Amino acid sequence: MTESTLDLDAAVSAAAERLHTALTTNQPCSPIRDLIGERDIELAYAVQQQLNAHRLAAGARVVGRKIGATSQAVQQQLGVDTPDLGVLFDDMVHEAAAPVDISSLLQPKVEGEIAFVLGADLAEGELELDQVAAAIDYAVAAIEICDSRIAGWDISFADTVADNASAGSYVLGTERRTLADGFVPKDAAMTMTVTGQDDSVGTGAASLGDPLVAVQWLARQARDLGDPLRAGQVILSGALGPMRPAAPGAAVEVTIDGLGSLAITFSTKEQS
Repeated sequence: MTESTLDLDAAVSAAAERLHTALTTNQPCSPIRDLIGERDIELAYAVQQQLNAHRLAAGARVVGRKIGATSQAVQQQLGVDTPDLGVLFDDMVHEAAAPVDISSLLQPKVEGEIAFVLGADLAEGELELDQVAAAIDYAVAAIEICDSRIAGWDISFADTVADNASAGSYVLGTERRTLADGFVPKDAAMTMTVTGQDDSVGTGAASLGDPLVAVQWLARQARDLGDPLRAGQVILSGALGPMRPAAPGAAVEVTIDGLGSLAITFSTKEQS
């Protein structure tokens, strides 16, 4: 092992520890791009894997994946031309009926998305769109609660990738539709309302032109990283409209054509 390799390993470990400390202390940290650069995807995913290893060691269980940076506007903001992916753990799932304790989060923002639940693995073959579509059991409306461990959301692409794609929590709707029902994800219109803010609107086409294309990208990338998508996993397929910040007392409602509506509220422990 060369000295330069040792230096890179040390940088990855230092970045993962910085993010892990932010996660466990609930205190944002400075960006980690000073350690691994702004756009080194390989190093960023290495940091993510170490960060997530801490959660696995503490007993968390992987239940799915999320796709980030699927819109052209976000990619331009981050100076990239590719999405990123993160891991969903069992402790990230939130029930819509219970208020979200905002004090358990750092700096949450919400997105309206289509979530897919897989009925089959996506691990073998060419992973063409027809195979991806056939592997989907059903789709539901979802609210993703993004949450950056980086102070002030001061993120480069490497920062957000390393930080598990800025994953926080998520809520799933109850109205399930299969693709065989005639649900066409790319055509589905979405409206998200957040207390005191302009509505966030969009369609499925906002996510890489088609959420199924986003899932295809995810399936291939996950397999390349050595951890393919598996049956039963939840896939958050990317924002269909602009992200909005969440504040104590805020009510969020997402409506997606064909998938119905779901709503959550944010509170402090004293309010819940």
